[in-house]
Amino acid sequence: MIKINNDINIGEKDLCFFLGPCVIESEEQACTLAEKLKDLSVKNKFNFVFKASFDKANRTSIDSFRGPGLEEGLRILAKIKEDYSLPLLVDVHTPEQAAKVAEVADILQVPAFLCRQTDLLVAVAKTGKAINVKKGQFLAPWDIKQIVGKIESTGNKNILLTERGASFGYNNLVVDFTSIPIMKETGYPVVFDATHSLQLPGGRGNETGGRREFIPTLSKAAIAAGADAIFMEVHENPKEAKSDSATSMRLSELEPLLLELLELAGAVRK
Repeated sequence: MIKINNDINIGEKDLCFFLGPCVIESEEQACTLAEKLKDLSVKNKFNFVFKASFDKANRTSIDSFRGPGLEEGLRILAKIKEDYSLPLLVDVHTPEQAAKVAEVADILQVPAFLCRQTDLLVAVAKTGKAINVKKGQFLAPWDIKQIVGKIESTGNKNILLTERGASFGYNNLVVDFTSIPIMKETGYPVVFDATHSLQLPGGRGNETGGRREFIPTLSKAAIAAGADAIFMEVHENPKEAKSDSATSMRLSELEPLLLELLELAGAVRK
């Protein structure tokens, strides 16, 4: 069990959600979405961590939108944290960013493509904050033990592990749901990334495609397999999203799905 912000216990009976935009598109967009998601969580009484990136460093094209950058992005995230009393999950891309991001974020996230970078893992772990590592598309689930060992070497055992699909030929990902119980053998909670798992990397030539319509199906399967939390990128109008437009969940369709997932999680955990 990992405790976040003294309010959320991940790995116990209650399902947790990591929700927010792929990338901060503007201060207004991020704050509005945070407020609406907070209202949903209060109304329906579920645990919720707001996620957003200040930079998307691995976009398909050099011309793709990346975000506001470190300084401006952290300013916006700090405002969201203060105004809405929300715990935050934020990507870290380089060891040099770790301490700065830790001043704002409650969970530091290591992106999938960087999950074996020892210097980055050690830097984020040394902050003492909770660490969420996305298992790379190129790794088997049992390979995660070596990543866990790198983080634990610093004395930090506030670790979350995320399944987000595995490469299956060109421009495609599949999810092997046995990876969830296999990764849970480490003793740490496992998160399922319901939106990135549906990406078709480079599937549109100069951008990543995806299959948003299967978010409900994969989310339910992950909960049945034992996932402790669901990670889901959300946008008010996915077609206009500046990143991951093909896989972001539409905000207006989110509430009924979350209620269904909460009900399923309650049944599974009985």
